[in-house]
Amino acid sequence: MNRRSFTLVEIMIVVGIIALIAAISIPNILTAKRIANEAAAKATVRSLSTAAELFSTSHSGAYPTTVAELTDFIASADDYCADVVVTAITPVQGYNYGCELTTGGYTFAATPVVLGTTGSVTYTATTGGMLIP
Repeated sequence: MNRRSFTLVEIMIVVGIIALIAAISIPNILTAKRIANEAAAKATVRSLSTAAELFSTSHSGAYPTTVAELTDFIASADDYCADVVVTAITPVQGYNYGCELTTGGYTFAATPVVLGTTGSVTYTATTGGMLIP
């Protein structure tokens, strides 16, 4: 007998194996992405806080009141903040960022867009560089 094609059973076995591999790997990939989003958000909030503290050191204790002042110390500040008291710009890596800049201090916050999916921790940095997870 000369076989030229796959039987239905053979194709179903291959599809079953592919489904099993997907069922095992997809949750791991999603967890890795969430962890990466959280690490990026934490690093971003810490960088914004460090830039604000550096500004304060360079300006006799006064903190930046606009994003333009902050961008002199961290070029990407305008990707996360806008010149409004509290702002939510387009999400970056699964997090929304809020920035409050006043002459007396600052507050930077990173909140997950979908809690548990894009991130599970909200990060906040306040005047003095205190990072609160």
